[in-house]
Amino acid sequence: MTLADTLRRRIRAAQGQEPCDLVLRNVRWLDVFTCEFVSGDVAIKDGAVVGLAPGLRGAREIDGRGAHVVPGFIDAHVHLESSLLVPESFQRAVLPRGTTTAVCDPHELANVLGVPGIQFFLDAAERLMDADRRRPGLDLRVMVSSCVPATSFETNGAGVLDASMLAPLLPHPKTLGLAEVMNVPGVLSGDPLVIDKLAAFDGRPLDGHAPLVHGQALSAYACAGITSCHESSELGEAREKLRNGIAVWIREGSVAKDLDALAPLLTLATSTSIGFCTDDRNPLDIAHEGHLDWLVRSAIAKGVPAEVAYRAASWSVARHYGLAGPARGGERIGAIAPGFRADLVVLDDVATCQIRDVLIAGQLVRELDLPRPSLGSPPNTIRAFVPEARDLEGPSGMVHVIGVRAGRILTDRHVARHDAAGVRRLAVLERYGKGQKPANGYVSGFGDIDGAIASSVGHDSHNLVVVGKDPSDMRAALACLIEIGGGFCVVRGGNVLARLALPLGGLMSLEDPESIARSLEELRAASQAIGCVLPEPFLQLAFLSLPVIPSLKLTDRGLMDVDAFRLIDVRAA
Repeated sequence: MTLADTLRRRIRAAQGQEPCDLVLRNVRWLDVFTCEFVSGDVAIKDGAVVGLAPGLRGAREIDGRGAHVVPGFIDAHVHLESSLLVPESFQRAVLPRGTTTAVCDPHELANVLGVPGIQFFLDAAERLMDADRRRPGLDLRVMVSSCVPATSFETNGAGVLDASMLAPLLPHPKTLGLAEVMNVPGVLSGDPLVIDKLAAFDGRPLDGHAPLVHGQALSAYACAGITSCHESSELGEAREKLRNGIAVWIREGSVAKDLDALAPLLTLATSTSIGFCTDDRNPLDIAHEGHLDWLVRSAIAKGVPAEVAYRAASWSVARHYGLAGPARGGERIGAIAPGFRADLVVLDDVATCQIRDVLIAGQLVRELDLPRPSLGSPPNTIRAFVPEARDLEGPSGMVHVIGVRAGRILTDRHVARHDAAGVRRLAVLERYGKGQKPANGYVSGFGDIDGAIASSVGHDSHNLVVVGKDPSDMRAALACLIEIGGGFCVVRGGNVLARLALPLGGLMSLEDPESIARSLEELRAASQAIGCVLPEPFLQLAFLSLPVIPSLKLTDRGLMDVDAFRLIDVRAA
């Protein structure tokens, strides 16, 4: 069917001249433009809303008496890799939760594989929802990764992706713009590599990543054309970004949790410039708490008006990214209005975001046969050699210690003896076969663990990260990751207590979400058994090697003072 045919059919159905495909009768639907609920029917034809007033008939009609209907939720910024799920599995986990669109940044896989890592997600986006809606599914949009690597202070697998390598991805129909620009010093100093990327994506959305950036530096950052940021963790910080024309995406991931701090900022007045994102959220938290539905119900529980919360979860994000129109073929999203794609969430209870049904392009998700992964056996991308235990010891005496804050990716810093109570060894091992010895440091906040916890998810270059008391246990944990092609593991006394293989890039599993959730529960239990006090130790561990988040981090090259943006000695002067 041509676009012209589709438009004629929709126009006729809107006038009652032919039946609609589906009519949801007797509902209260959210008008995102006036931010109020309105009583009526929602009529759908060929995947789009065509009418809202009573009177249209449908080939199928559902009595929604007592239900409210809101637009499908849009995740404003997510790394699918951090869900540990390949796109088909991610879709199965989040669609029933009301997330119908996700704006992803594939820079995790891009740091491992380069441009093919980005192309993997562009191809997946076309698989999940084809252009003519014969196979409706999650609408995955891709922001092209801007910082591969995030800094020059770490080793990745892809090398440097410059503007000339990224620009050819622009014409792809699922490409939105340029993903989070993490190299704030590069923007402020006019680094040619950074500025060339910004210029290449001129006219497209440019995502930001500017934790704790204020004043003239924030103004200069905004002058680069960057119009969003998901890294605000303080109320004043977020308010200042709004005043600089930077949209704020309120994040509630498995580690970084900013909703408590930022919820007071979300009002009717600000809701056009505020949205929700998960950034990094694992399948265990999705299963137990939810996805964007969790953010919505939590925001409402904190006093945000329901209409405002649902608007922020949909239209505000769609509008920011140009997805609310104009668009081709009636593919506008983010609102319940004629001509908008019928991505809808039917609620039994507005306040608690209790979901009765989810529709994608006018079809009930519970009636869809969603595809499962069919990717074969991915190659092992872990090429590191198992280090000797003595190479994981680190210096002794007074040392700089990274202080972990539970539920935050910002870290504290202090000086202590290497063997003080609560201080544990931390090591990062380059995984790409360069032959480097591990970089060693110290961390507090995990508790008095007796054993080791290791991960191949080490943002953003994804080298192997391990925390522990005894270098022998740390060595055993690294050996386990190398053997299984990446993943998570917990070791005590040289024995592996629990593990989860992530064979796709050392980042994602081909298993179903339920199986992965069970493995994560076993890993959490094993972590607690060896004395870990953090509720989510693996993602918390993953961010300890990210050298663009203050204040102190450890990369495979050494200890990074993020505030000074330089490597420093682990030994304290």
